[in-house]
Amino acid sequence: MLTENPAAPLRPLRIALMSCAHTHAGAYTARLDPRADVDLVVADPDGYGDVPAERVVGSYREAWEAWSDGPDAIVVTSANAHHKDLVLEAARRGVHVLCEKPLATSVADAEAMVAACREAGVVLMTAFPVHFAPAVQSLRAAVADGTLGEVIGLTGTNNGKLPDTRAWFTDVELAGGGSLVDHTVHLAEILDAMFGAPQAVHATTNRILWADRAGEGAETGGLVTLTYAGGLVATIDCSWSQPAEAPTWGGLRLQAVGTGGQMQIDAFAEHVGGPGQWLPYGSDSDSALLVAFLDAVRVGEAVEPSGDVGLRTVRVVAAAQESVRTGQPVTLASL
Repeated sequence: MLTENPAAPLRPLRIALMSCAHTHAGAYTARLDPRADVDLVVADPDGYGDVPAERVVGSYREAWEAWSDGPDAIVVTSANAHHKDLVLEAARRGVHVLCEKPLATSVADAEAMVAACREAGVVLMTAFPVHFAPAVQSLRAAVADGTLGEVIGLTGTNNGKLPDTRAWFTDVELAGGGSLVDHTVHLAEILDAMFGAPQAVHATTNRILWADRAGEGAETGGLVTLTYAGGLVATIDCSWSQPAEAPTWGGLRLQAVGTGGQMQIDAFAEHVGGPGQWLPYGSDSDSALLVAFLDAVRVGEAVEPSGDVGLRTVRVVAAAQESVRTGQPVTLASL
């Protein structure tokens, strides 16, 4: 656990980034490694070799033991199925955690992770960078202050390329599913922050796109419909539908319609470019997420997006998967 002498200068936080399996590992390393207030060790047990850092080790054990009394916090960027073991080990050691989304591949695993961190008194946050995007913050504010009147419907899209640079993304055992798992949770978190948990979930999926390149059983297209108390309905297009030659990975958009107006946001609108080019500028949501986590570690208290919201979005995914299996709407209370 982090301890500080109030009279002494703050020492750098000891952070271990656990695995280079997730594509965000490189982005997080690039932002953490240069910071003077962070002492970073990157564990690359799978040998990807493409996440440069000053200190890279080849095993989780070496990362845990890189400091005599261990890390202050870890960033979990492994394949989804490995999140649980890393988070439970962190809780056992009294180490704070930022865990990639989805928090886990099952509701039971996510519940165990949240409970273990709560019992150990350590911070657990879920890596939802778009929570900090200015456009998303503007929409939350407009809903909270009544600018849109009563919100009656929302349409969201979180589309992307098939993530085949890391094959595990389309391996159902390692990822927990396909595009439904990968691209539902970001929008589910945004909706959760504004409206809480939905009452029911109805979903459909297909393998029309990229079936020859996706893992067996991994859906590549999907539509999730969330129904809330009072009749509010929201949809999430969670497809891997971007062409391979697209200039960027994909994007996230959300349109809200209310009795007093409507608002459409694009979390990645800040860019310039021509054909085949995409040059982002402006706010950096990855940095904002990491700064919020580092501050939470210093204080010892989680902020949103917390492990609890990570658990709630896993419940939404599980309900959507059950709906696909049965063809019927699924209530979250039944999970």
